[in-house]
Amino acid sequence: MTPATSATSAQAFDAIFEQDDPWGFETLWYEARKRALLMAALPEARYARALEAGCANGILTEQLAGRCDALLAIDVAARAIDRMQTRLAGHSHVEGRVARLPQEWPGGSFDLIVLSELGYYFTPDDWIATARQAVGALTPRGTIVACHWLRPFRERQMATRDIHAAIGRQPGLCRHVRHLEPDFLLEVWSRNTQPLRMREAMR
Repeated sequence: MTPATSATSAQAFDAIFEQDDPWGFETLWYEARKRALLMAALPEARYARALEAGCANGILTEQLAGRCDALLAIDVAARAIDRMQTRLAGHSHVEGRVARLPQEWPGGSFDLIVLSELGYYFTPDDWIATARQAVGALTPRGTIVACHWLRPFRERQMATRDIHAAIGRQPGLCRHVRHLEPDFLLEVWSRNTQPLRMREAMR
């Protein structure tokens, strides 16, 4: 996903999105499988209001839209928002917005916050501020999911384990999922400490 970040210019990402399929989101089985794992890791079947930070071309946004009553998708690149909105035309419950984090964190609270493939483009201070804002915006039983590439690349400013640790050490979170592969790390935290089976048994 494209980051909503202050460390990398919006113009650079706009230029990337002039390409047909940047990062192989549309064509690589790796990307399709990773999205499927992320969606399967979400502990709730449905979310009232969700935020996807760094929505890129909207391919994950489209899957999230099927599980959310309202979804706000943001990106630092205006071209990415254009492509996302084209893909999700007709989905009236999905809003797209150009925003730079942490400075332009959206108002209101969210039941689900998705932070995928963006943390490494932030400076450490900006990412820590973003993690704090994300946790502060969670509803009492809200979920945060983070998924990031593990291997080195030129633009990386933070290690993936440090990116996830900045989220995990925020107060009031319980980690429910930690999925580690050679290429990426996927983790899910929630304010709800109950395991999923126990949640359903209580209903």
